[in-house]
Amino acid sequence: QVQLIESGGALVQAGGSLRLSCAFSGRTFSSYAMGWFRQAPGKGREFVAAINRNGVSLEHAGSVKGRFTISRDNAKNTVYLQMNSLKPEDTAVYYCAARYFTGSMYFIAPDEYGDWGQGTQVTVSS
Repeated sequence: QVQLIESGGALVQAGGSLRLSCAFSGRTFSSYAMGWFRQAPGKGREFVAAINRNGVSLEHAGSVKGRFTISRDNAKNTVYLQMNSLKPEDTAVYYCAARYFTGSMYFIAPDEYGDWGQGTQVTVSS
């Protein structure tokens, strides 16, 4: 059974940076495509970034492109989200997600993922 544990969320001022981590366990990490999503109060779950199983292919939402970067370390069973130039509108609970897929694709829709972490809170003050 896959377990995902996010960490790194915090309160930060606008313009600051954070790095989120998601530790994966229970299965072979390199067989899973990974994604980051976020959910602000009163809103639906929003795609942030995705990466395929070997880290070669990745995608970022338009709202974060140029500011956020997804990466993974298959030796450490961890996926990261580096967040720079944070804005108040980035405030949300950030979730890590995993999907078993041995091909080369990444996935951007929440319902394409079967495993989720518990989330980590990111709050950006103005």
